[in-house]
Amino acid sequence: MAHILAIDDDEAMLALIKNVLKKDGHDVDCISKITADLKERLTAYDLILLDVMMPDVDGYALCREIRDLTDSPILFLTARSLEADVGFGFSVGADDYIKKPFSILELRARISAHLRREQREKTRCFLVGSVRFFLAKKEVWVLDRKLSFTKSEYEICLLLAKNHGQIYSKEQIFENVFGYEKESDISAITEHIKNIRKKLALAGVSPIETIWGIGYRWNSI
Repeated sequence: MAHILAIDDDEAMLALIKNVLKKDGHDVDCISKITADLKERLTAYDLILLDVMMPDVDGYALCREIRDLTDSPILFLTARSLEADVGFGFSVGADDYIKKPFSILELRARISAHLRREQREKTRCFLVGSVRFFLAKKEVWVLDRKLSFTKSEYEICLLLAKNHGQIYSKEQIFENVFGYEKESDISAITEHIKNIRKKLALAGVSPIETIWGIGYRWNSI
């Protein structure tokens, strides 16, 4: 089952999409107007269906705006079929085009194909609990607050968060973040974790748990 977002100003189209995809076991959210919190919600979705021509927003502009905020495939729904339109859509970050009118079989097949490909590693952004990582910019945010981490602190956070639920010893953290060839002290990991926790706590979260005698674990809740 996937969590899918459909954006279209045509309520009948949204109803059709939701009905079809729910039969395939997917959880579908439909919006006909862009809301202020859309960007904050994007990482919750496995795939986004986006209409190109809406009265209040340009689908191309919206795609370009959100592309770096999510790795999920973005599929345009459009009546435009000119090669130039299709090419421009790909240039702003779309993964595919579904041309209106489309058949139910085509819609289901295209979505299934893209969801199968989504086993790839995230390269732009991912969310663990309320902590959001922007990978290209190497930034960590909690809601609307950007945290100021050193390079080492960021890499430790990233390692634990990407493998949330898994316990890492200090030695394993050191090896993954610094490598054996680096001249550093494994005991420095303790200080890094201490500093990371302080910064996370200031943002109201405490995802790093100490497993006494073993190491550390990032909890997603």
